[in-house]
Amino acid sequence: MGREEQIINERIKKIAEMRKTKINPYPYSYERTHTAAKIGEEFSNLKNEEKSKETVKIAGRIMVVRDIGKIVFAQIQESSGKIQVVLQEGETPEKELEKFKKYLDSGDFVGIEGQPVRTKRGELSVMAKKVEVLTKSLLPLPEKFSGLQDKEERYRKRYLDLLINPEVKKVFEKREKIIDEIRLFLKTRGFNEVDTPYLQTVYGGASARPFITHLNALNIPLFLAISPELYLKRLIVGGYDRVFTIARNFRNEGIDKSHNPEFSMMEIYQAYADYETMMKLTEDLFDHVARKVNGSTKIKIGEKEVDFKKPWARMTMLEAIKKYAKIDANKMSWEELEKFMKKNNVEEKGSSWGLRVQAIFEHFCEKELIQPTFITDHPIETTPLCKSHRSGDERLIERFEPFCMGMELANAYSELNDPVQQRRLLEEQQGLLSNGNEEASPFDEDFVNAIEVGMPPTGGLGIGIDRMVILLTEQESIRDVILFPLMKPEGNKTKTEENNEKEEKVNEQNSKKPKKEVLRKK
Repeated sequence: MGREEQIINERIKKIAEMRKTKINPYPYSYERTHTAAKIGEEFSNLKNEEKSKETVKIAGRIMVVRDIGKIVFAQIQESSGKIQVVLQEGETPEKELEKFKKYLDSGDFVGIEGQPVRTKRGELSVMAKKVEVLTKSLLPLPEKFSGLQDKEERYRKRYLDLLINPEVKKVFEKREKIIDEIRLFLKTRGFNEVDTPYLQTVYGGASARPFITHLNALNIPLFLAISPELYLKRLIVGGYDRVFTIARNFRNEGIDKSHNPEFSMMEIYQAYADYETMMKLTEDLFDHVARKVNGSTKIKIGEKEVDFKKPWARMTMLEAIKKYAKIDANKMSWEELEKFMKKNNVEEKGSSWGLRVQAIFEHFCEKELIQPTFITDHPIETTPLCKSHRSGDERLIERFEPFCMGMELANAYSELNDPVQQRRLLEEQQGLLSNGNEEASPFDEDFVNAIEVGMPPTGGLGIGIDRMVILLTEQESIRDVILFPLMKPEGNKTKTEENNEKEEKVNEQNSKKPKKEVLRKK
């Protein structure tokens, strides 16, 4: 019999003994009067070995127990923090001390009634007068330094990760503050928060392969949303001037340090605006949220310091290629680009001039963009939803993506509102989809009809919330900022996945050393 199985059997026996003596191991509620934080505030003036006359009732999980005979020390943890409980002969009634020693272990939830006291060593504690079992746990808690260090196990069992590693909870508390500040920032600027459907009959708004499901009631296929974009534009048509949503997106794609198939995206649309307006809004937003949440626009990722202070640097995609790939793609034909790509082992994304420009940018430039930088004026092939560039260069569109630490943070356009051009571009996308391009967009007749009704000049912006949180909390992976990242069930891994996990562990060890690229593009 293994050690864990032995502990489970011992605890099952304790549960049976409690029930025989009319002690409910799983009562319905407990009325506590104080949290650990509240005790710290109200009784901070107690001197060493001084005990308050006031009675308090606390509740929480037992994390550590030290039984030294006539006195027992227990550390209790709850949402506001930790506090020590003292059970001592002559102070704690014999029946209550016996109950604690006989039935309670680390991991159990307990209610303690007693007086706040400052111990001889100066630790603020509660001297127990009454003990109530609130939940008897079966499984033992892992040891902090040896029981839950494997990252895969931490992601898979986030409940244990939160219990054993208190710094993890602080990341998600900061995530909540970031989202709160985003909402406040936008609402004070006149934006209305709206909801868009997650189940859609026609998906669109991004280049991604969707998840497909089935609605039994109507016997029709449905798609999980890959983007809220097309619905938000319908609202601009319908008379909203400024709208945003913080939504879940679902994309049937790979999993790595910056990708999770289910992720949080904020999309913003503003009538009578363009991509210049959206650039200003983006840097204003990051500057504001960084100051409010961190007290500074500066963060540190590995050995690199990043500053979100506005204004951010700007480069066109062609300028970035000229700087980092050392070629003038603007003057090169698609055949010349093809020759350059083969020579430098650049992965082909398509045979057009624009798609080759994009492939060269991704290969040479993204990893160099450490400080927040807007990359503007992308090739027209990269999206069917954006206006052509006002300069008259028909190869380009008014699109930007901000990058930081080699990672794309957002995507924005001067939104296309020409219904004839929009219909033609989406028909082309439907043709690509029909010919096997799984990331092309299907034709959405209702969306095109909305554009035909008339949409004013509009600026649109999508920001990856999870990636913003990665940076502002100084984490390494998207799985560090999603409470429950998608994980394959235990015991169901292929050999390839096992090798990938080994490789990731090596990469995590190497990431502790200074290196050129910490995060990868979405």
